[in-house]
Amino acid sequence: MQWKKWYGEEKAEFADLPKAYKEISKFHRLLLLRAMRPDRVPSALEIYVGEKMGDDKYVKQPPFNIFETFAETDCRTPIFFVLFPGVDPTPAVELVAAKYDISISNGKFINISMGQGQEEPARKQLFECAKTGNWIMLQNLHLMQSWLTGLNGLEGFLEQVYLTSHPKFRVFISSEPPPLPLMNIIPESILQASIKVSNEAA
Repeated sequence: MQWKKWYGEEKAEFADLPKAYKEISKFHRLLLLRAMRPDRVPSALEIYVGEKMGDDKYVKQPPFNIFETFAETDCRTPIFFVLFPGVDPTPAVELVAAKYDISISNGKFINISMGQGQEEPARKQLFECAKTGNWIMLQNLHLMQSWLTGLNGLEGFLEQVYLTSHPKFRVFISSEPPPLPLMNIIPESILQASIKVSNEAA
């Protein structure tokens, strides 16, 4: 009966174990959770690591810093934002762009929300930005899967522009994650060349 009560707790990692098991070590408690309540293991691991290491930095993700991420880029290394509900990467990109006097208002930053009919404008702007050293952001690529692969898609266009791109040229892209782990939305070559940012809402 006591096990049934513990098993039914919403946050079993905090609930008291039956009397005979109250004194087990925190590590053994983790093993018990892994066997009986695997849904609570991530939370329990966070507590365990935080206590053992004595510092939250090992379990808490530091706030995203666009300036640190941007410092790792060059004209052949895009930043790829994985989109999650409630997170819009545009303000972060505009923030770092402002530092370099790049904005939509002065024509040096092109922001295209991809969708039907945007293929050709996106292609033209990509090549133009690469030539002039401007920045381009292509958002919501998950809506344009057929346009992404091959020589006549974003994959091929990026390979072409990288050959002669201006040193100040930058590409930012965003897409929702695939609905299933084994599915791909973005071509592997783009992902491998990119700095990937996965920033979920707090």
